[in-house]
Amino acid sequence: MLANYAGKAWSGLMSLVFIPVYIGLMGIESYGLVGVFIMLQAVLSLLDMGLSASLNRELARDSTLRKDAADTRDLVRTLEIVYCLVGAAVALLVVVLAPLIAAHWINGGSLSTQSVNDAVRLMGLALAFHWPFALYSGGLMGLQRQVLLNGVTIIAATLRWGGAALVLWLVSPTIQAFFAWHALASAAQTLATAAALWKCLPAATRPARFEKQALLGIWRFAAGMTGISAMAVVLTQLDKIILSKLLPLDTFGYYTLAAVVASSLYLLVTPIFSAAFPSFSQMVSAGDVENLKSRYHQICQIASVVILPPAIVLALFAEEILLVWTRDPVTAANAHFLVSILVVGTALNGLLNLPYALQLAHGRTRFAFVANTIAVALLAPAIVWATMRYGAPGAAFAWAALNCGYVFIGLPLMHRRLFRGELKHWYLVDVAPPLFAGLAVALLGRWWFPAQTSGLATALWLMLVSGATLLAAAWATPFLRRRYFPSQPSA
Repeated sequence: MLANYAGKAWSGLMSLVFIPVYIGLMGIESYGLVGVFIMLQAVLSLLDMGLSASLNRELARDSTLRKDAADTRDLVRTLEIVYCLVGAAVALLVVVLAPLIAAHWINGGSLSTQSVNDAVRLMGLALAFHWPFALYSGGLMGLQRQVLLNGVTIIAATLRWGGAALVLWLVSPTIQAFFAWHALASAAQTLATAAALWKCLPAATRPARFEKQALLGIWRFAAGMTGISAMAVVLTQLDKIILSKLLPLDTFGYYTLAAVVASSLYLLVTPIFSAAFPSFSQMVSAGDVENLKSRYHQICQIASVVILPPAIVLALFAEEILLVWTRDPVTAANAHFLVSILVVGTALNGLLNLPYALQLAHGRTRFAFVANTIAVALLAPAIVWATMRYGAPGAAFAWAALNCGYVFIGLPLMHRRLFRGELKHWYLVDVAPPLFAGLAVALLGRWWFPAQTSGLATALWLMLVSGATLLAAAWATPFLRRRYFPSQPSA
């Protein structure tokens, strides 16, 4: 979990810290194309078809069952070939469609159609080179080589994002140079991860080869993962897909910036989910219901303390944080309201990760799939209507409203099926105390925020408010108060 935290934290830091540099050198319209690239990368991940998760599972099982090394290497080779063919097809598709995307989908603003066309073609190249990384990283996770994988990820993230800033500064401050560097860095990351995986695989007496039978053995699990992943990608990327068509590129750039800031909250909850899911699964298998309930509420309280304080501070101080970070009053003025709204929706979505882990531990994937399908059907027209009427803030409100629906409609249905009688505890004990304690402290910080301060003074005040908000939320959480302050009474 620590290795995963380190890898995700560093990757997230690298992707965030250089955004002001990109905007300053390329302009906000060019950064809007970066948002298109991020959206394409997420949407095209659907073509993974559950293969990376399947390889993760199969390599973990093979190491336990001590299967023949040649069969294991055949599986990797088979999926590798499939992945490379899909990557080539993705690159060809994007390159062929680039003129149509540039002319009829993206509102380029001051960027010429040719510049957008060139950028989209380079996006296709970068996507193709980055594509197999998911497969190789899934294999390393299955072999329990998280430290090695995250080491490669940290180096690659530094190379990709820091190197792009240097290229823009020293070579050419254009979106074409940005994506050309990304394609090169992605190729290096994929090759390094592939080499690491093959080196970690058990040795065999013959070369690895393509085996059709290897695909037949994993297709059921892969199909199930594809359905879940498809709905998750659609839900998280639907707003970007629609807004990339409806909004001018500069406005879409501000929305992309706000979405990147809000999605940073996932860096805090994903390692908790990864640690909780196996624990829940063990207790479900053992039929240990009482201990499962206790562990579930404990981890939900930890997640609340990890997610809610930074979300509250981001929502209340979005403009000041953006101004300190980007040093651009125009960017802060245009993006801060979007950040505040999107952070609310993302924080609620993050809190739902632990109930989702509980569903998976019980093997209940159908409920999540059906709920997400209904959500997609409602969200698409809501985003279009809200954007046409209210602009980018309308789409942000649609995201927040969707997650309110999950919390107040979907969550009660889930608890009724799995943990009847525990919903009230989740609302009133797991979430409410850290939420209201952190919110009270942050609102005081907002009220007493000194006017006309320097950048350094603002940063220090934000750090003080953030620390106080975190401490208040932790103190108000019953599990943490019992654990670290046993002499104090708790609810």
